[in-house]
Amino acid sequence: MKKESRKVIIAGNWKMNMTPSAAKTAVARTAELTAGKDGCEVVLCVPFVDIIPAVEAARGTNVKIGAQNVHFEEKGAFTGEISADMLLETGAEYVIVGHSERRQYFGETDETVNKRTRAALSAGLKVILCLGEVLGERQSGITEEIVSMQTKLDLAGIPAEQMKTVVIAYEPVWAIGTGLTATPDQAEEVCALIRKVVADLYCDEIAEALTIQYGGSMNDGNAAELLSKIDVDGGLIGGASLVPEKFAKIVDAAQA
Repeated sequence: MKKESRKVIIAGNWKMNMTPSAAKTAVARTAELTAGKDGCEVVLCVPFVDIIPAVEAARGTNVKIGAQNVHFEEKGAFTGEISADMLLETGAEYVIVGHSERRQYFGETDETVNKRTRAALSAGLKVILCLGEVLGERQSGITEEIVSMQTKLDLAGIPAEQMKTVVIAYEPVWAIGTGLTATPDQAEEVCALIRKVVADLYCDEIAEALTIQYGGSMNDGNAAELLSKIDVDGGLIGGASLVPEKFAKIVDAAQA
């Protein structure tokens, strides 16, 4: 399968931004600016309180709505957590799992990331699974070992048939919110590595069909060059996704 045959996905991660009223306006504007851009799937992953108004604003448009986290249990004494079934009933279609900020600030491990991924997939959500190395690991020359290990641990026990609803986002942690960006060649190298690991875990067919995003400070200025790489199939966009005009330019860059 060639790159042109894989689904390109440009997903915004709003993080802890946008009130529900602001979300409705931003989703509507994003939908307006990206209408008819059929060369990629457009997703906005929003705070939990924004999901229902975002879904309403996106109804009838090309924009899909996702969440930013999910718990691995169906229900129970987990104060502050949200289950996969709860997300589904809000109308969310995607969920981000394992974002570097969840790992850094909230104690996520590869074990809990795997459990959350499995719960989300079993419930019928599509998962954007994040992984990537920190600066010290890159400087020590162990990016390949770290990313390979994360890929294997995070996908442990996930059946082959569920891989069609998994997207992997490579996010070098040293490039998240820092203004630093992996070079296109660095992004390609690691995305290609992830595809190879998935091929070893499953098969070449599944690996070649897998959408792999780059998620480290992609913006409207560098998106075209990053997306030109053969193993970079989209982007997980942070700050630029909060500005519909900037986000739409990234979607435009993905049309080629």
